[in-house]
Amino acid sequence: METLIASIEIKFFGQLILAVFLGALIGLERSLAHKKAGMRTFAFVALGSALFSIISINAASGFDPTRIAAQIVTGVGFIGAGIIIFSRSQLRGVTTAASLWLSAAIGMAVGFEFYSIAVFTTFLALIVLIIFWFIERTFVKKLSFKSLLNDSEENDDDGKH
Repeated sequence: METLIASIEIKFFGQLILAVFLGALIGLERSLAHKKAGMRTFAFVALGSALFSIISINAASGFDPTRIAAQIVTGVGFIGAGIIIFSRSQLRGVTTAASLWLSAAIGMAVGFEFYSIAVFTTFLALIVLIIFWFIERTFVKKLSFKSLLNDSEENDDDGKH
């Protein structure tokens, strides 16, 4: 019996370590992008989500673990709202807030033993954060700038042809 308990606890420890690792990977990218929420924040969100999920599955029989999952989504959404800042007519922090929300989902996936989904989602998140950032910088910003130049040239028309 004692061996069974120890092996279950080792499984839980492994889940928590995986959640921390996956959350920290996303947080590392945010740190490298010079965002205030970094590795520790993302690791904590993933860890907490995994722990709540593990507890909700194993704490009591007859308990609906999706109730805890719903509260995780709501709670992390509240934290994410605190990250978003509207200043000088600019909205900032939305990507970090969305990434934090996703880290909670990744932690929940680990807690509910969907390991491959958690790892693959982390991989996709890093692609979105890194590759899409490059695409935005390279193409979207340049196209937007050209569009602004064209608009300003049209608006500078003083009525003389």
